[in-house]
Amino acid sequence: MIVVTTPTGQIGSQVVQSLLAANEAVRVIARDPSRLPADIHARVEIVQGSSDDQGVLMCALKGAESLFLVVPPSFTTNDAMDYYLQFTRPVCRAIQSQGVKRVVAVSAVGRRVALPAGVVTASLAKDMEIERTGVDFRALWCPGFMENMLRNLNSLKQQGTFVGPNKPDLKAPYVATRDIAASGAKLLLDRSWKGQGGLAVFGPEDLSCNDMAAIMTEVLGKPIRFQSVPGEAYKAQLIKFGASEAFAQSLVEMHAAKNQGLYNSEPRTPENTTPTSFRQWCEEVLKPAFLAHD
Repeated sequence: MIVVTTPTGQIGSQVVQSLLAANEAVRVIARDPSRLPADIHARVEIVQGSSDDQGVLMCALKGAESLFLVVPPSFTTNDAMDYYLQFTRPVCRAIQSQGVKRVVAVSAVGRRVALPAGVVTASLAKDMEIERTGVDFRALWCPGFMENMLRNLNSLKQQGTFVGPNKPDLKAPYVATRDIAASGAKLLLDRSWKGQGGLAVFGPEDLSCNDMAAIMTEVLGKPIRFQSVPGEAYKAQLIKFGASEAFAQSLVEMHAAKNQGLYNSEPRTPENTTPTSFRQWCEEVLKPAFLAHD
C-alpha cells in the first residue's frame, strides 16, 4: 500500500496515475474526495481529511509501506516555517507509529548552501525533520516549476510581459510537474533503495528569464519580454493579489537566494536531468492555456 497526499494537485494527481498504471495499491488523503476524477475515485482507497491531521494520518498510514508527501502551498500563511512543520511533525509521528518503511517528498534545491531562502528553507527543514525519524527517505529537490508561468497568463496576454525579481540573464534549471511526478513514482515503485538523501529534478537545460521569453515569443507567436523588478515591488504585487505579507516576503527571500546561485548549487547529472523541455511544455501546456485565456 502506497499513500499519496495532495492527490488532486499538479504533482500528486500524476503520481497516483503512474502508481495505478503499475497496478499498485493506492490510498489517498483528500480534503474533498469529490474533486478526484471518477475513474481514480473508483480505484483508490480514500481517507478524507487534511494531511496535517494526526488522526487522519494514523488512519491513512495503517498498514502502509510508503508515503508520497507534498506540503500543499499556502499563499496566506503568516509563517512559512511554522506552516511546513505543522504538516511535517504529525507525519513524523504517524510514520513512526505505523511502521512506514519509505517516504518520498517534494522539496527544493538548496541543501548544499547556507542561504536564507524563505519557503525553500522551510521545505528543507521539513526534510531534516523527517530524516530524524530514521525512515528510508528521498527528497525530490526541485527548482522553479514551469507551471508557475501559468500565473502570468494575464500579463502575457495583455502586456506581453512577465515580471520577477530575478536577474534577467541568470541561467537556472526549471522542471515540469510531470517530470517531478515521474521521478517520485519511480522511487515509490523501486523497493531496493535504503537510507536517506535526495534526487534533484532538473529538466533538460538551464534557462534564463530572457531565454524563456524568447522561447515563449516563438511558441505563442507574440513578442514576450521579461521585466526585472525590485524585490519590494514584487512583494507588493504578491500582496495585491492575495498573498500574506509573510508569504510574500518568503518568496522575495527565495528569489534573492536564487540570484545568488541557489538553484545552481546542485550539480547537474544524467540521473537528475529530466526530459520535458520548456519549449515542449509551452507547446503542450502554456499555449493552449494562453489561447483559451480571456
